[in-house]
Amino acid sequence: MTNIFAVILAAGQGTRMKSKLYKVLHPVCGKPMVEHVVDNIHTLNVERIVTIVGHGAEKVKEQLGEKSEYVLQAEQLGTAHAVKQAETILNDLEGTTLVVCGDTPLIRPETFKSLFEHHQAQHAKATILTAVSDNPTGYGRIIRDANGQVSQIVEQKDATPEQQLVTEINTGTYCFDNKALFEALKLVKNENAQGEYYLPDVIEILQKQGEIVSAYQCNNFDETLGVNDRVALAQAESIMQTRINEMHMRNGVTIVSPMTTHISADTVIGRDTVIQPGTIIEGNTIIGEDCIIGPNSHIIASRIGDRSTVQHSVATNSIVGEDTTVGPFAHLRPDAKLGNHVKIGNFVEVKKSSLADHSKVSHLSYIGDAEVGSNVNIGCGSITVNYDGKNKFKTVIEDNVFVGCNSNLVAPVKIGAGSFIAAGSTITKEVPEDALAIARARQENKLDYAKKLK
Repeated sequence: MTNIFAVILAAGQGTRMKSKLYKVLHPVCGKPMVEHVVDNIHTLNVERIVTIVGHGAEKVKEQLGEKSEYVLQAEQLGTAHAVKQAETILNDLEGTTLVVCGDTPLIRPETFKSLFEHHQAQHAKATILTAVSDNPTGYGRIIRDANGQVSQIVEQKDATPEQQLVTEINTGTYCFDNKALFEALKLVKNENAQGEYYLPDVIEILQKQGEIVSAYQCNNFDETLGVNDRVALAQAESIMQTRINEMHMRNGVTIVSPMTTHISADTVIGRDTVIQPGTIIEGNTIIGEDCIIGPNSHIIASRIGDRSTVQHSVATNSIVGEDTTVGPFAHLRPDAKLGNHVKIGNFVEVKKSSLADHSKVSHLSYIGDAEVGSNVNIGCGSITVNYDGKNKFKTVIEDNVFVGCNSNLVAPVKIGAGSFIAAGSTITKEVPEDALAIARARQENKLDYAKKLK
C-alpha cells in the first residue's frame, strides 16, 4: 500500500462570501467547511495532511489544531502556487498526494477512497475528480480527445465558446504521484487571463511528458459543490442536512419532520428516539435511546440519557440523566447536570448546578450555582440568590429537602437534609437537618383599614 498524503487549499479569503469570517471557516451543519474536508480525508489513513493557509491563518490553525500541519501562502497567486508551498514538507516523499479545496465539505470519504483506488489501478501520475453539471458556469472544463482520454482542463475565463458548452467539469480535487507533482509545479507558468499559476496546468505538463493522466467521474455533482458565496453555503447546508437526517433515520431514529429538523454532523442519537419538528441539535451532542426531543427544542453540545424528554426547551453544554423530563419552556445553561428521574418543568432555568436523582423543580424557578441532593422538591417561584453584583456564591441543598414556593435561598447557604423551608421565606443562614425554617414577617390584619384607602 502506497503512502497517502493530502494538501488542503484553505488560503483564500472568499470575498464573495462578504463576511468577516474566512470562507473555509463558515460552518455547514455545525462544523467549519475545512474541518469536514480534513475529517473526511483522515478516513483514508493518510500519513500527513498539509493545510495551505493565508487569510485567517491563525483562526484556521486554531480550529483544526493537530489534525493537520500548516504552510503559509503569503500571496495568493493561484492554486499551483498554493500547492507548491507544501514542497518543504512533501517534496522528497514517495507516495500519492490528494489535493482538495477547503471549501468542498460534501465530498464523501467513499468518494476519496474510490478516486484513490482508481488512480492506483490506472498507474496514473495524475487523476482528476470530475463531475457533470447542468450549469457548469465558473468551473474549469474537462476536454477529452477522440479516445475519451483527458487532453486538457480549461478554466472558464480561458475557454472558447465551444469549450464552454462542455458539461463535464473539474471539481478541483486530484490525486498525484507526489514526486511528479512537485517536479511539474516547477514548470507551471502564469500566462493566462488572471496571471495566476493554475494547478490544472500540471495535467498538461504531465501529458506532454508522456505520463498517464486519468479521470474519475463522481456520480453526483452535488457532492463536489464548491462553496464560494452564501447561496452555495445554503445549498451545502441543505444537502448535508438531508444526508445526516437520512443516516439517523436508517439507524433507527424517527425524525417526524426532516425538513424542519437540523442536526449537526457530530451528533450521536440512539435508536427509537423521536425527534419532533422544529428541533435544532448542535455540536458534539449525544442523545440516548427511546428519548423524545422537541418539538422546538435546541440542544447544544449536551448529553441526554435514555428515555428522557426535552420539550420546547434549550440545553447548552449540559448533562441530562435517564428517565428525566425537561420542559416545556425550560433553559439548561452551561454546566447544568441532571440526574436520573429528575423533573425540570416549565419556565425553569438551571445554570452551573447539579440535581441528583428524583429531584424536582416543576415551575417558574431559577437554580444557579447550586448543588441539589436527591429527592428534593423545589416549589414554584423559588430561586437560589447566587450573585451579589461582584461574586457568585454556592447554595447546597441536601437530600430530601422540601422548599416551599416563592422562597429565596441567599448564597452562600446550606440547607440540611430532610428540612422544610416555609413558603415565602428568604433564607440567609444555614438550616439544620430536619428543621422547619420560616423567614418571613408575621401576618397582621388591620380590620376595616381597606375602607380608608378607597
